[in-house]
Amino acid sequence: MSGIPNWVEKMATSRDFSITVRIGRSGVADNLIKELDEQLKSKQIVKVKLNRGLTEKDSKQEIWTHICNKLSATLVLARGNVAVFYRA
Repeated sequence: MSGIPNWVEKMATSRDFSITVRIGRSGVADNLIKELDEQLKSKQIVKVKLNRGLTEKDSKQEIWTHICNKLSATLVLARGNVAVFYRA
């Protein structure tokens, strides 16, 4: 995890850091990307949850990569249906 500050790594693994965005039936739509962009501008770090049963296990990584590319963000942590993104 080079290039990611220590405080971001600690916050990403903390149970106290709550999920701020959920990806539902509509998937990764433009309004979801806008919301993530606004949160990254104000907080620099965002925790996202993909609702259960929406995708196959293999396509989760594709979704996380797509979000990173759209937002110029870094994927700090991806565990199960939860991912943490960081943008300086």
